[in-house]
Amino acid sequence: MSQQNKSSLAALTLAAVGIVYGDIGTSPLYTMKEVFSKDHGLPLNPANLVGVVSLIVWGLILIVSLKYVTLILRANNRGEGGIMALMALALSSVSKTSRFYFPLMLMGVFGATLFYGDSVITPAISVLSAIEGLEVAAPGLEPYVVPLTVTVLIALYALQSRGTAGIGRWFGPIMVVWFSALAIMGIVNIVAAPAILAALNPWHALAFIADNRFTAFIALGAVVLAFTGAEALYADMGHFGARPIRMAWFLVAFPALALNYLGQGALLLTHPEAVDNPFYQQLGAWSIYPLVALSTMATVIASQATISGTFSMTKQAIALGFLPRMRIEHTSASEMGQIYIPMVNWLQLAVVLLAVIGFGSSSNLAAAYGIAVTATMLVTTVLTFFVIRFRWHYHLLLCFLATGFFLLIDVSLFSANVLKILHGGWFPLLLGAVLFTVMLTWKRGKELIIDSLKKHTIPLEVFLESLFLDPPMRVPGTAIYLRGENDGVPHAMLHNLSHNKVLHERVVFLTVVTHEVPWVEAGERVQVHALGNECYQLNVHYGFKDVPNIPQALEAARACGLEFESLETSYFIARQTVIHGPGSGMATWREHLFVGMSRNARGAADYYQVPSNRVIELGTQITI
Repeated sequence: MSQQNKSSLAALTLAAVGIVYGDIGTSPLYTMKEVFSKDHGLPLNPANLVGVVSLIVWGLILIVSLKYVTLILRANNRGEGGIMALMALALSSVSKTSRFYFPLMLMGVFGATLFYGDSVITPAISVLSAIEGLEVAAPGLEPYVVPLTVTVLIALYALQSRGTAGIGRWFGPIMVVWFSALAIMGIVNIVAAPAILAALNPWHALAFIADNRFTAFIALGAVVLAFTGAEALYADMGHFGARPIRMAWFLVAFPALALNYLGQGALLLTHPEAVDNPFYQQLGAWSIYPLVALSTMATVIASQATISGTFSMTKQAIALGFLPRMRIEHTSASEMGQIYIPMVNWLQLAVVLLAVIGFGSSSNLAAAYGIAVTATMLVTTVLTFFVIRFRWHYHLLLCFLATGFFLLIDVSLFSANVLKILHGGWFPLLLGAVLFTVMLTWKRGKELIIDSLKKHTIPLEVFLESLFLDPPMRVPGTAIYLRGENDGVPHAMLHNLSHNKVLHERVVFLTVVTHEVPWVEAGERVQVHALGNECYQLNVHYGFKDVPNIPQALEAARACGLEFESLETSYFIARQTVIHGPGSGMATWREHLFVGMSRNARGAADYYQVPSNRVIELGTQITI
């Protein structure tokens, strides 16, 4: 490997430590505290302590190291990861006529909505748990924990529009300091009580479950908090690549986390009274305030990663047709993945603040956190089965063994968290149900529009043939008409001919095609088909992570023989006004929801970055 490649790999690995592992890296703040919470009724004794630590360490090995880092990272969609990319990969593995297609789509969408729930709870629980350290140092500060958390979160979301290019370079070094602190604290306490090293034997985890049964089952709902953020390492694969993510895990994150959980266990062996908040009592009273400061920085970084992930997920959902177009701002000239979506940012902040104020403490939020994480893990495992079976064509028995083992773990963890639905687990489920309804309503509404347009479609070739039997007057310039994949003659063209009675000397029908892959190569971006009489069909292909830019696509069309002069090119776009009508397309309330979203969606010209002074919009009504 060349020196430059080594340097690049080191830089990416450092960046991955900062962005990818912020969420799972801050889990030691609250996991042990929640496992031995009085609500779970688990006695704090040496056998249970060793058993719980063994469960956590072996969970990190099996769930994170084996399932995600080793297996799931292989299921990449042209280098991209995340639940939406995995869903697209699974859908492309089966035909659209397959009986599995629709259930897989529903499962993927539901998994995506749960990711949104996760991304709301992560900032809330992480920052809350960091600032709760003040209570350990000075119990009188308890009333200020929630107001301070709210202040930090408002500041964090207010800075999103500026992007992370400036402060992002500090994420890696700060998180390296954080993981180093975790490891050092762990080693200090392990040296004081080396008996905790027995937890490295998985037999203690199995014995703990066998001895405690139902109580251990309930405790699993808190143990899963140690694995939150596992989805993030898969979702961020497109930004860093699989190798830096694997190196960051095995060289930095995993050793530090394992040492710290062992260290907290060792602390509780010798000082069981520290169970109220073992994290902040690992080094004594002198360390609390420095740890609160370091924890706050680490949790802000963890929150930033989930916020950025939400923006990325939303952009993918828009491209795949599950959400209406929104305003997307690019916050970096060099990093195309760094985006900011104002509507998502402020809506997410509102829900995060509701969670912080409504739940009031990290302990109350822990129940809500677990169910979102475990349900997403479950969906990921099921989708992975379809990828390795129908896309990679592995033997059926191997597929069942590979995913069945993890499915058993996921079902156990999810079932343990189902018990917490009434104690906060309802929150991410409610949030997911609302988003699930919105996304499916938008998808179904768009399908109804296509069906409505098809009923009145005039085939383009037939129309052009009849038009040029007695052609209208041709005027100088180029007219570009946006046209759907399955549309006939664009409504904007019919209106223009009806009202203006003229046709431009060159007419281009432009169709944007979004594929279920993250990226489309530049050489495959544009296709041109001549239709005769200076009329052309121009197809522009994008992946769901590409940034749609029509003017750039027109530049690429030069290679296909079409040149465009911007001052002589006009874009004709039909502004669709959707109205509710009689029929059985959707329930009335869903139709009204779709109409409301449609009227507030970002315009096509704005979304595709078409110069506004070259756009002519012609209205058309569509009844669904």
